[in-house]
Amino acid sequence: MEILIVEDEVRISNLLTMYLKRESFHVDVTANGNEGLNLAMQKNYDLIILDVFMPGKDGFMVLEELRKHKNTPVLFLSAQSATNDQRRGLDLGASGFISKPFSPGEVVSKVKEILSQVK
Repeated sequence: MEILIVEDEVRISNLLTMYLKRESFHVDVTANGNEGLNLAMQKNYDLIILDVFMPGKDGFMVLEELRKHKNTPVLFLSAQSATNDQRRGLDLGASGFISKPFSPGEVVSKVKEILSQVK
């Protein structure tokens, strides 16, 4: 299974990559929305982990553009747990929303849950 992580905090993307690879996922990583959208359009990922606030296009803009072409499941990560951000992400078509700080195990569990629903 192929997963794309779009996250500007290197420490977080490295930690998630390590945990996901332990579960035998193949992981690509990028640190900004523009590159993330380009990768998501070029390759057929099984799931995208997308930070909400980052350089270039923010996560909402990336998802909005992605949904014009693909229906890849997206799990949002955000430093803000505001209900309106969660609602906005889900309204745009996200499959889930996790607030920072989080445990990497929580993210892996949510990834598995989302992937089990699309299979």
